[in-house]
Amino acid sequence: MYSYAIKRLLGALPTLLVLFTLSFFLMRAAPGGPFDAERSLPPEIEANLNARFHLDQPLYQQYFSYLEDVVTGRFWPSIQYSDFNVKELITNGFPISMQLGLAALLLALLVGCSIGALAALKQNSRTDYSVMALAMTGISVPSFVLAPLLVLVCAVWLGWLPAGGWNNGALANQVLPVIVLALPQIAWISRLTRGSMIDVLRSPFILTARAKGLPWLLILRRHALKPALLPVVSYLGPAAAGIVTGSIVVETIFQLPGIGRYFVQSAINRDYTLVMGVVLFYGTLIIVFNFLVDLLYAWLDPKVRKEYTS
Repeated sequence: MYSYAIKRLLGALPTLLVLFTLSFFLMRAAPGGPFDAERSLPPEIEANLNARFHLDQPLYQQYFSYLEDVVTGRFWPSIQYSDFNVKELITNGFPISMQLGLAALLLALLVGCSIGALAALKQNSRTDYSVMALAMTGISVPSFVLAPLLVLVCAVWLGWLPAGGWNNGALANQVLPVIVLALPQIAWISRLTRGSMIDVLRSPFILTARAKGLPWLLILRRHALKPALLPVVSYLGPAAAGIVTGSIVVETIFQLPGIGRYFVQSAINRDYTLVMGVVLFYGTLIIVFNFLVDLLYAWLDPKVRKEYTS
């Protein structure tokens, strides 16, 4: 198990290098520059700014210079937020993004697994069809459409919740962003849980347990639930990636001071250093989460655990 964990961690390094390389060159391939939107600057001031951010160097020198600083843990200052470096901006925004993301993931797991299991137990019934119709709706409607609709209904028409803002993390300000982030994942998790639960309930060991007269709830809790959740555990990695990418849109729509909003603004302003920092941070976060999901999957499935430890 330890050798497997080490191999996975070492295998993440080339992935991060590819992510860094693609982000670096694609950002600079986009038209415009970080100082194009500013008013016309005197040549000497513009030259000093380019020198400060190494923009006066050839592109390959910028690449290796920034790569060296990232490897050694040194972060360049943000081009647009000149009073802060990239590490400080990420540190300030990450707690908000993490709070929203964890709440959305927990809500998606709780609701998705519950309604998916309910649909499997009542297969081909009205409940099953209703759950699957809701799931398809959640998958089909993107977050940038769902968020304004919820704001219109819950904030403008009904006045139940605020339309945006953080307000020092007040619960009312978190409800709509968490729901928008969680709904697509609820749809996917409910479909996965339903299909997996139906397959498990038809397995020979479940039929044997029922033939022995074990209580139905005991069969579900002790024998069916754990193997039925394996596909859901495997999906936690993509679910985390979906919530991370969705938070970029959601934080912008609801005007939340998280990392996603910083990323959008920095991409528009061609803030190369902040974009690179956020991309690498998100990439590392998703890789770590996938790594933890793999370990959890091995813990749940004895066959996988035996393969890893052999």
